[in-house]
Amino acid sequence: MVRHGGHAQRRQRHDRAARSRALLERLARLTRSAWNRARFHAADKPPCFNQRRLRILSANPSFSSQGFKPMRIFSACLSLEANTFSPMATSYQTFLAEQAWRPGEHPAEPTMQTAAFWVARRRAEAEGYTFIPGSCFWSTPNGTATRDAYERIRAEILEQLSAALPLDGVILTLHGAMVADGYDDCEGDLLEHVRRIAGPDAVIGVELDPHCHFTVKRCELADIIVLYKEYPHTDFVERGEEVVSLVLATIRKQIRPVKSLWDTRVIASYPTTTQPMRGIVDKAMALEGKDGVLSISLGHGFPSGDVPDNGARVLVITDGNKPLGDRLAREFGEEMAAIKEISAQRFLEPSAAVARALEIAAGASKPVTIADTSDNAGGGAPSDNTTFLRLLITGGVSSASVGPIWDPMAVRLAFDAGPGARIKLRFGGKACWASAQPIDAEVEVLACVPGAQQTFAGSPVDLGDAVGIRTLEGVGAVLVSNRCQAMGIDFFANLGIDPRGERLLVVKSNQHFHAAFAPISEEVIYATGDGLLPTDYRRHPWKKVIRPIWPLDGEVEGRQLV
Repeated sequence: MVRHGGHAQRRQRHDRAARSRALLERLARLTRSAWNRARFHAADKPPCFNQRRLRILSANPSFSSQGFKPMRIFSACLSLEANTFSPMATSYQTFLAEQAWRPGEHPAEPTMQTAAFWVARRRAEAEGYTFIPGSCFWSTPNGTATRDAYERIRAEILEQLSAALPLDGVILTLHGAMVADGYDDCEGDLLEHVRRIAGPDAVIGVELDPHCHFTVKRCELADIIVLYKEYPHTDFVERGEEVVSLVLATIRKQIRPVKSLWDTRVIASYPTTTQPMRGIVDKAMALEGKDGVLSISLGHGFPSGDVPDNGARVLVITDGNKPLGDRLAREFGEEMAAIKEISAQRFLEPSAAVARALEIAAGASKPVTIADTSDNAGGGAPSDNTTFLRLLITGGVSSASVGPIWDPMAVRLAFDAGPGARIKLRFGGKACWASAQPIDAEVEVLACVPGAQQTFAGSPVDLGDAVGIRTLEGVGAVLVSNRCQAMGIDFFANLGIDPRGERLLVVKSNQHFHAAFAPISEEVIYATGDGLLPTDYRRHPWKKVIRPIWPLDGEVEGRQLV
């Protein structure tokens, strides 16, 4: 027994010694790495911080600034694109019904609203830092949030942040266009509290939607800000990886991020699937990782948010090279301003769009897709406008389908009847003055799916309970309980409508539909209409936006903000 005990003690001492030697070797490697970096910069050779280098930097041991303890990273999410011209308020209950994931409840797969959180969680074990999750809140784009909703969510996240102290880093996935009663810049306000609690030495990284209001306050409070580059936003995971890599490299003092922000003084739309905006995005991506350029973010702005800081803005983050960042931010900002009138698609009125689609469909082997941009839930519209439905029904157009149409009451009635039933149904036209009149028609219920979903960039998007219906005239429709825009072709296919078998498809979306629908379409037609989202932004009753700004005023010179 004594011999066994002595052997065990010797083995324990041996293991401790081995661990100590391993730790010393890691510290030695860190010291050599720091010395090599210092020698590298002394030779005036610009570092190349491309994605490969960032992955290499992130592979280094994660020691805390508090001492030789594992690095501690807190992460949380809050996302609302607030259409301040919408009559639909966003309450606390709205968030609870849409997405309110508390610590431990986030699913295994990433979502567009939680990408940086998901990446930080996934990489924690491999990179040796402690990940502390906070809550993740999201709502479909909607009207202004109530003060109660924002302050309750803010209090919950800040309480979690305080409990997680001390921290080396904070990673937030936010939208960037959230507005609440009394708060024109919710993200800036949240960051102010986060900085106060986390302290001046904590590195704060933020992932934003490009349809954000890019305020100076956010740039002053956050160390790293990265926007999605693509519209539709199919690159949310890649940008989440970028945020996490830059935050970790900053904590380890491997980079010294410096920000430059340019204001174009333009309100416009910038889809990235077509030229000339496609070329600008490709140019920005080609420059990243060269000559100390860490990140270039092209902020489109959100044209339906009446806040002082609306408009397109460009953020460039360099590794300590402010003059280079200033020059690039201005160059990209001026390029975006130069294409303001040609960046967006040509929009047809609804009747002209249907006529053009039928003309193309006459000789086509694939459906023609019409984007009903004025009733896009992704911009805060109700998604229950009936203008296109009425045009198709009264025009006798068969093999045509529309969706998604938000109408929980009609969904419930169709569920009660069941698949295969024929019922007289009133649907659409309920939410507000921009919804038009409801449709009264005899319809066949094609499918009833509880908890239906569609797919966007590989991630599921909830439709709530949903039904597929078709009128006796041959016009199909997808009715949903959760207000959302069209993203994947499966929102038709899952509800009994084969999108490839239709002549015409009308999707309520501005751009997020494009990645999935363009490949199956003979042609894509963009339409305006009488929904809540005008394509002529001068039609909005602006009150708060800083003037002058195009197109509300004439030509305006851009300006440097940071």
